Amino acid sequence: MSAGELLELWRGGLMVAAAVAAPFVLAALAVGLVMAIVQTATQLQESVLVFAPKLAAALLVLLIAGSWCLDRLQAYALWSFTSAAGGGPW
Repeated sequence: MSAGELLELWRGGLMVAAAVAAPFVLAALAVGLVMAIVQTATQLQESVLVFAPKLAAALLVLLIAGSWCLDRLQAYALWSFTSAAGGGPW
């Protein structure tokens, strides 16, 4: 395996990791922003009020996009094993 192929595997892994993590991060960001506005408006500063909705949002994203995330990870794993074995990219 050449250095270029290894760098391509690394780049692909980073791209897949970012793509799989993006729905969870965006959901947590949106819920955190909404909860920060609610906490500011009500002047109620409880940490549980932020944690519980973020956890619920992450579970909801897992329910909705979980199969898509697993498909992306499976496709990358298959591609990386094929490339490492010398079969070349798809």
